[in-house]
Amino acid sequence: MIHLSLPAALAALLAAFGVYGVLARRNAVLVLIGVELILNAANLLLVTAGTRTAGAAFSAGPVLTLFVITIAAAEITVALAIILVMFRRAGHIDLTAVPDLSEDAVEDTAEHTAEGPGHSAPAGRVVR
Repeated sequence: MIHLSLPAALAALLAAFGVYGVLARRNAVLVLIGVELILNAANLLLVTAGTRTAGAAFSAGPVLTLFVITIAAAEITVALAIILVMFRRAGHIDLTAVPDLSEDAVEDTAEHTAEGPGHSAPAGRVVR
């Protein structure tokens, strides 16, 4: 049987790389990869702890790992949708220059691009 310190050391290494990816990166996709590394480190620890219970018919480690994987899939879906909107609105996914995602900003830019600078749409009408 493998000693408990080896998977724990690997999980610590994965978590360290994940924390570095979250803190040191400006690209939103690389930050998401760092978050996934942290979640995988937690999954490794859950599975390792679950294998230590000998003779148990129901092991909580692998079951909790499936829950974490499911939540991570939902989290990555929502995060990639937000990143896609950021890219469409701003043209980049740099997290240090977060764009304004409100509807007012979209209407203001649509008015200036449709009619040209200095022209505005008639009152009550939104140019799209």
